Amino acid sequence: MEEVVERIMFTEEQISQRVGELAEQISRDYKGKTPLMVAILKGSVMFFADLTRKITIPMEMDFMAISSYGNAAKSSGEVKMIKDLDKKIEGKDIIIVEDIIDSGYTMRYLKNMLLARKPASIKICSLLDKPSRRETEIVIDYKGFEVEDEFVVGYGLDYAGLYRNFPYIGILKREIYE
Repeated sequence: MEEVVERIMFTEEQISQRVGELAEQISRDYKGKTPLMVAILKGSVMFFADLTRKITIPMEMDFMAISSYGNAAKSSGEVKMIKDLDKKIEGKDIIIVEDIIDSGYTMRYLKNMLLARKPASIKICSLLDKPSRRETEIVIDYKGFEVEDEFVVGYGLDYAGLYRNFPYIGILKREIYE
């Protein structure tokens, strides 16, 4: 499988350590509260599972699926809701858990949609932040790593549905997606 990766950006060990640090911070910040952790499918699944297992306070879970990529390497800018929340969020503290934020359009759309449902608060937790691609303002409250403008795969991140199962995050070779 490594033949599709140009180089490893973050090892399994680096990811595990950073996820633990994020879980500690969330546990401290929400002490005495019960946040609703919302995983954005499918990319955040591995991150979400590892993060929530390390959080030491009571919490709830729910899932959403949103797409703005399809099978392309670049966001189409058009956001499509595939699966909405099962729970009502009015009055709840929400933490959206995402794999990567680049242009920011999908997260802005999602946050605005959820704000209309009157939660007590909404925070964003993203494993990766790609600020060089940002086209709209978005605040990431809990950030794992900042990444350069490369196409990354592994640890839940995919290209055309493939490579999510790598235990690390690597840069996809350009010849695969160009």
